[in-house]
Amino acid sequence: MKRRAINVFNLAFLDIITCGLGAIILLFVIVNAKSAVRRDTVTADFRAHVNRLEEEVLSGRKHLARLRNSLEQTTDDLIRTQGAARRVIAILEPKKVELAERENNTLATKAHVNRLKADLKSLEEKLKRLRAGAQAQDDAGTRLLKFPGRGDRQYLTDLKMGGQHIFILVDASASMLDETIVGIIRRRNRSDDIKRTAAKWRQAVATVTWLTARLPTTSKFQVYTFAETAAPLIEGTRGTWLAAGDPDQLNKVVAAMRRKAPGQGTSLINAVTALQAMQPPPDNIFLLTDSLPTMGKSKPWRKRVTGDKRLSLFKDAARRLPPAPVNVILFPMEGDPLAADAYWRLARTTRGSFLSPSTDWP
Repeated sequence: MKRRAINVFNLAFLDIITCGLGAIILLFVIVNAKSAVRRDTVTADFRAHVNRLEEEVLSGRKHLARLRNSLEQTTDDLIRTQGAARRVIAILEPKKVELAERENNTLATKAHVNRLKADLKSLEEKLKRLRAGAQAQDDAGTRLLKFPGRGDRQYLTDLKMGGQHIFILVDASASMLDETIVGIIRRRNRSDDIKRTAAKWRQAVATVTWLTARLPTTSKFQVYTFAETAAPLIEGTRGTWLAAGDPDQLNKVVAAMRRKAPGQGTSLINAVTALQAMQPPPDNIFLLTDSLPTMGKSKPWRKRVTGDKRLSLFKDAARRLPPAPVNVILFPMEGDPLAADAYWRLARTTRGSFLSPSTDWP
């Protein structure tokens, strides 16, 4: 009998294969569903963060668009402003040239006016000196009694400047810048030009001018300024008497006094030492000051000097004065109550005059 052929792919085998494949597909579907749920759970936060980022990007794009629009507007404004600035500059340039020309004209006019004022003042001073000289000569012929030499007493109100050798000593220390301590401190470190404009110093300059305008034409005179040291107003005239009848000498003294700027401390002893070197000695002394000295021959090692010490320095200097009338013109000064009494006693003892002028004198 003939054998049958064996076919492995019979119906039963295919059923088995198909069932196995179906089981695999079912398992895959179940596993995949669980994976999708787990993936959604894991990526939910990330999706939310991505959504926020997308919203921020969208908002940033909108803000960027607004900024671009604003930048364009600003650029347009800048261009318009630059154009306006160029137009303004074009207008200002000729105005600047015109202003410079007018300033030059104004300065030239002011300089011319100042020269005219200076010439007028010089002529007035010469006229005063001429009148004073004429008055002195007239008085010489009508005077019944005469006190020559060191016994002459001067009366400022009578404009009599007797004596053959008249010495004018002017305090040029920093205290002559103002009547108050605060004003002195504020001005002492300023420039010399500003120091010369101080009202108190201008009064001292005017007083020296007033005195020199009334000197007898037949007398000799000298003007020294003193601070820490003493020196004549005209350089090269130390120890030399000047002729009061010489207008050039008088004008030089006045001009030098106007150029002088006060500063430093006050040494009356050094001023008196310079006065002692004059030969022959003065027979009439005018002392213009505002306070007691603050130092002796050299600077003190202490910054603060007491009132008693200043009075002691004054007495030491006063003892060295030559035997001549001392006429004191004391300008006001804050914080030195002993000065008025000390200088009044000095004038009284030497048979001189004492004057504390008002701010509008002379």
